Amino acid sequence: MKKNSILKYIQKAKKNNQKLLAILLDPDKISVETIPSVVQKINESGANLIFIGGSLLFKNILDEFVQNVKINTHLPVILFPGNAIQISDKADGILFLSLISGRNPEFLIGNQVIAAPLLKDSTLEILSTSYLLIESGRETTASYISNTKPIPRHKPEIAMATALAGEMMGHQLIYLDGGSGALHTVPAELIQLVTNHCSLPIIVGGGIKTKEQINDAYKNGATIVVIGTAFEKNNNLFNNLQL
Repeated sequence: MKKNSILKYIQKAKKNNQKLLAILLDPDKISVETIPSVVQKINESGANLIFIGGSLLFKNILDEFVQNVKINTHLPVILFPGNAIQISDKADGILFLSLISGRNPEFLIGNQVIAAPLLKDSTLEILSTSYLLIESGRETTASYISNTKPIPRHKPEIAMATALAGEMMGHQLIYLDGGSGALHTVPAELIQLVTNHCSLPIIVGGGIKTKEQINDAYKNGATIVVIGTAFEKNNNLFNNLQL
């Protein structure tokens, strides 16, 4: 893919009020053997992007996994890394995440310093992303592994101020995430407040499993909605959603 083509695609979608859908694939939860059939369902779903990653990777198969996904789709494949070692040059791009909702320096800048030299020499498109964990009703893997406290779901003004700081620091995207297996989705009023104060494209994920929840996130300002756990549990999810 051409340099900065993914970012330009997302920015154009925001400008034109086009709504994008991303499917998150976790290599720990989907076997390499099933990738062709899984990705075929993604291709048929109307999804626009594929994210790959997880808070933990127990299998050393990231390159193989990404390569097999790429073989079976024309969609942009973007890494959603849980740490600095989750890098594969086989993908098209990477969300260069800074967990600005927390105060753990390893996830604010530590992992980024480790990854930067590797990314500099790669062909990956680097998408600088403010990553905000939002309270979702229970502790998620992301909050536990990062040893950070999510932003309270009833405090949208904190999320807004945090996202605004990320934009002022020069980040290109804002990711509001309830975390894998979230009990509750990111609140509509929180998404709306962030959207009203930030000019960057907003990504929303965590706990989304119905068409109503997808549309609710879009209606309140999300440019990209991410579905992960719901698709992992039911690869035929899109037959029911009728997207």
